[in-house]
Amino acid sequence: MIARLKGTLAEKTPNRLTIDVGGVGYDVLVPLSTFYGIGEIGANVALRIHTHVREEVIALYGFATPLEQDLFERLISISGIGPKLALAVLSGIDPGDLVRAIRAQDVARLTRIPGVGKKTAERIGLELKDRLPLATPASAGQTEATAPGEDLRSDLLSALTNLGYKGQVAEKAVDAALKKTPDASFEDVLRDILRGMTRA
Repeated sequence: MIARLKGTLAEKTPNRLTIDVGGVGYDVLVPLSTFYGIGEIGANVALRIHTHVREEVIALYGFATPLEQDLFERLISISGIGPKLALAVLSGIDPGDLVRAIRAQDVARLTRIPGVGKKTAERIGLELKDRLPLATPASAGQTEATAPGEDLRSDLLSALTNLGYKGQVAEKAVDAALKKTPDASFEDVLRDILRGMTRA
């Protein structure tokens, strides 16, 4: 079982990285909180890994911090929540905010995450309220340089669509964000969009 990977970042897209370790490329699924701070292609990276085995499929889930991995593993311990949904939860809300939302039983906040309905949000709150880690560190993130204009808009729309946001909603959010901060990086714009979507 793989618990940690240290190597070179070979490829990166929202929610998926390829880590080159001694010439072997590992496909690692990650939450956006990890993606934001992972660095540029070619950077040396180290990720905590959760190895998920189901039937004949082995999937690697990577995390930059112990808190992210802890929350992921607590989420998948809940009946009806698999790795895909757990990753979507961590991508839709900052880990520290997730802890606070669960402690406050803030169902409305949780249901703004794509794929999380009222019953699932209530189950998360009920089962995890008293089992959460104490630490709620601020999420780390590095400013990345990105191509401007339509390429950036296209990348943002693709990322939001992959996260479960509908076309018109995603387009409206992207256009508003780019108008507000046209020179910001992909990671910064995506982070701002998701923060706006998960707030009242």
